[in-house]
Amino acid sequence: MLENKKILLGITGSIAAYKAAILVRLLIKAKAEVKVIMTPYAKEFITPLTLSSLSKNPVYSDFFNRDYGTWHSHISLAEWADLFLIAPATANTLGKMANAIADNLLLTTYLSARCPVIIAPAMDLDMYKHPSNQKNIEILKSYGNLIIEPASGELASGLEGKGRMEEPEEIMEIIKKYLQNRDDRVKKKLSNTKFMVTAGPTYEMIDPVRFIGNFSSGKMGYAIAHELAENGAEVILIAGPNQLSINHKNIQLIKVTTADEMHRACVSSFTKEFTGAIFSAAVSDFAPSSLSKEKIKQKEHLTIELVPTKDIASEIGKLKTPNQITVGFALETENAENNAIAKLKQKYFDFIVLNSLKDQGAGFNLDTNKITIIDKNLNCTSFNLKSKSGVAADIVNKLTGII
Repeated sequence: MLENKKILLGITGSIAAYKAAILVRLLIKAKAEVKVIMTPYAKEFITPLTLSSLSKNPVYSDFFNRDYGTWHSHISLAEWADLFLIAPATANTLGKMANAIADNLLLTTYLSARCPVIIAPAMDLDMYKHPSNQKNIEILKSYGNLIIEPASGELASGLEGKGRMEEPEEIMEIIKKYLQNRDDRVKKKLSNTKFMVTAGPTYEMIDPVRFIGNFSSGKMGYAIAHELAENGAEVILIAGPNQLSINHKNIQLIKVTTADEMHRACVSSFTKEFTGAIFSAAVSDFAPSSLSKEKIKQKEHLTIELVPTKDIASEIGKLKTPNQITVGFALETENAENNAIAKLKQKYFDFIVLNSLKDQGAGFNLDTNKITIIDKNLNCTSFNLKSKSGVAADIVNKLTGII
């Protein structure tokens, strides 16, 4: 089950850090590949040398090597991992994870991780039971993280109660069951399906250096593409300009810049072989009627004529067969539900994902979103604020229910 799996182990400053050595040994014995990230305080409890010797990989702790000036990329570590296990996780680290405080390499890697995250807390019983800590745990669960409940027993303080990090052997069993269930889910859910997903903004050029665009980051579309692929689907991801990367054997990435380029890519890609399409890209509604070949110099007044771009979702909606599914997004600022329903009907969607810029944590260029799904029968299902990967899972779950 763990053979050739890439496990990233995060260790924080707890007396339970000594158990991390046993965890590494068990993971290596199971033929997993292991890399370790330690917080600075974790090194007070167990040495990097021990963990490096056991994992047969360098141990990461600092953002860069002061002697050689080399940078330790949290993004590369996050992309490398199939699973990020944080054990032990202190109350301090849980609080920072829940509130996007990124003051060490482990935390920046966590915030960049697209793989599943499993967290094994360890702390004194009163700290564990404290309402603020429990709130942080619930927040982390809502983001899609799996929390391994601590065990009860004698604690480092001498007290008896719940707070001991679960034993490494038990953690290993939990990991194996989690990955087995995940593999079963992949086999059962969307194998033999094919989807097209659009993501990101489009840039409509005014001159060689200026464009009309929006603040979309593409994170939602990339999360959906990844969730579909993780569930066994073959995915064509057509993405506008963004700073994201994606690496999955089931995903083919097609990069475009303008709405016209996205239109051509969608129309040429979407065939009867596809199960459906999800239009999460924030495509520009208008583009300049002409492109200046030279940079436009500053003027007191400048008028730019705009013309409508092609409605990609509507066109694909007209072309789709009765067995194909299309899903749209509506980002609204007023009359949100009415506008979303109108869009649902106009573009022949099977369901639409509504989010509002008035909801804190929702909208462009964020790692979270808050959505309502409205189907063709105008049934509405609202969800709490979640990470975009958690939102993607909700959308894919809805999708699998109607295939």
